[in-house]
Amino acid sequence: MSRPPFPPFTRETAAQKARMAEDAWNSCDPERVSLAYTEDSRWRNRSEFFEGRAAIVAFLTRKWAKEHEYRLIKDLWAFDDNHIAVRFQYEWHDDAGQWHRSYGNEQWEFDAVGLMRRREASINDLMIAEKDRRFHWPAPGSRPADVPGLSESPF
Repeated sequence: MSRPPFPPFTRETAAQKARMAEDAWNSCDPERVSLAYTEDSRWRNRSEFFEGRAAIVAFLTRKWAKEHEYRLIKDLWAFDDNHIAVRFQYEWHDDAGQWHRSYGNEQWEFDAVGLMRRREASINDLMIAEKDRRFHWPAPGSRPADVPGLSESPF
């Protein structure tokens, strides 16, 4: 299996890879998301460390069982050869209806066929009022073309 675009990345292909990841994560489909990673992909997500597609599916299943109406925006931060760094924000609410905005950065490393073999994510959460939400498209689903990325947002 391969997942174009392939390294070495250009600004255009790195941005395309980030948008493809954003679209997949906004599907909230753990199986679909896991196919972008190598079979032995290594992850650090906050304080969790794990390896492999089965662990990715289990992690994302748990994540989206508690993060309701998840909406994510990722923007390219930097790239070089087979590495991409993105910054992101996502909004979600918990079972009690409390909204949150999560901010973070990810560093990605890809193999030669475009699958991610390493993902390291640092994430912080902020409780927000529903009136302070920024992301309002139907969830799950991709960010509409008329919704700006983080580079165009006032943050």
